[in-house]
Amino acid sequence: MRIARVKAVWVRIPIARQRQHRSDFGQVKTFDAALVRIETDTGVVGWGEGKNAAGSAGTYAAIVHLINQELAPRLIGRDPREPSVISDSLYNGVRHAHAVHRGHVMPELARRGSSIAAISAIDIACWDILGKFLGEPIWRLFGGRKVERLPAYASGGWADEAGIGDELAAYVATADFKAVKMRVGAMDGTAQASARRVKAARRRLGPDIDIMVDAHGTFTVAEAKRFCHLVRDEDLAWFEEPVVGDDKRGMAELRGAVAIPIAAGESEQTRFDFRDLIVAGAVDILQPDLAICGGLTEARSIDALAGAFNLRLAPHLWAGAPAFFAGLHLASASPSSYILEYSLGANPMLHDLVEEQILVQDGSIEIPDRPGLGLTIREDVVRAHAVEAP
Repeated sequence: MRIARVKAVWVRIPIARQRQHRSDFGQVKTFDAALVRIETDTGVVGWGEGKNAAGSAGTYAAIVHLINQELAPRLIGRDPREPSVISDSLYNGVRHAHAVHRGHVMPELARRGSSIAAISAIDIACWDILGKFLGEPIWRLFGGRKVERLPAYASGGWADEAGIGDELAAYVATADFKAVKMRVGAMDGTAQASARRVKAARRRLGPDIDIMVDAHGTFTVAEAKRFCHLVRDEDLAWFEEPVVGDDKRGMAELRGAVAIPIAAGESEQTRFDFRDLIVAGAVDILQPDLAICGGLTEARSIDALAGAFNLRLAPHLWAGAPAFFAGLHLASASPSSYILEYSLGANPMLHDLVEEQILVQDGSIEIPDRPGLGLTIREDVVRAHAVEAP
């Protein structure tokens, strides 16, 4: 089996006005991603996803160009059943032969940002092909799934102080969720305003529903400490991205000062970034986004780090269908995973892009047992919402 064709496309699916929300990223009007379709000479097709932002906050012309013009020629004729080897070769670039013989990575000098997002998409697609070729779900290739269903938390929470309790209560009611996540930080203006919204949410939900908060990295260390002090009695399940991911020292300082578990990693790339988070003592819960961190190959290394340091894994799943399904397979095979993210904001890239329905029942999601990623991309939707890159 050999790779015959590689095609990446920027897909932008609009969100109906009544379903849009506003956060520190602005008004989310569309859901965008770079999707890649890899076709083999035997007719087996794999799909992957790369991204550099959330919702409509990013543009994907650069990633699409990188895949189609620079990486695709390196893939034609390769065996897609070797996703880890392909991922390493794309990461190391022209020095891959040296890396193989010397036993350590020698990556391209400009190896971050769009480069890793592009590799993420290709890697996910190759794992999809391998699973389809073998007739097995990806989790079986990872050694098996530990459970058939995993608990999920409802992710959203943008309403103001007066409405946040009802918004989150409605989430709980949709599928008997036992955990919810709300946004805090710059969108509120002050740590005090964020704390008031959290307290309103806890009053409405009562003590038995876990509440996570996500600041999208918008607090300073001092503001994050102030916020944690103000919500110290609200029993938060975790504080996500409290400060900018570049300030690992600051995040470690916060973690050492508060009792709330710190979750981070959605914008980190490769196992080396996650290693730095761990060594700095900055994090309790690792949150790799498989469309950003390097794909399934790299996520498995990140998962191994979680296990080695006795940390927990909760993949960032605010994504399109390929990255979301990849996260399901990773989590189901990981000894460190314990919960999944499920967006209650509008996400047409997840629900409209594939034929399969993702059903949440009793607050949990079923892990697919179909070959590969276990999804069927609606190529008519891809064509209808493809953006012509400049």
